[in-house]
Amino acid sequence: MLGLDRITFNPRIMAGQACIRGMRVPVSLILNLVANGKTAEEIIEDYPYLEAEDIQQSLLYAAEI
Repeated sequence: MLGLDRITFNPRIMAGQACIRGMRVPVSLILNLVANGKTAEEIIEDYPYLEAEDIQQSLLYAAEI
């Protein structure tokens, strides 16, 4: 998965799920929010430690897998 430097896997964090930048924020959470109609701006408002690129890479990761 070239270019997805914000998606990390660590067996000690969220049981090895794909997460954002080593934080306890699984990619699946972001995908669920987007699937339920949240915009990137709304997600960042709710999770201010996330960045737009985190959301973009989550979508790219989902497309690759």
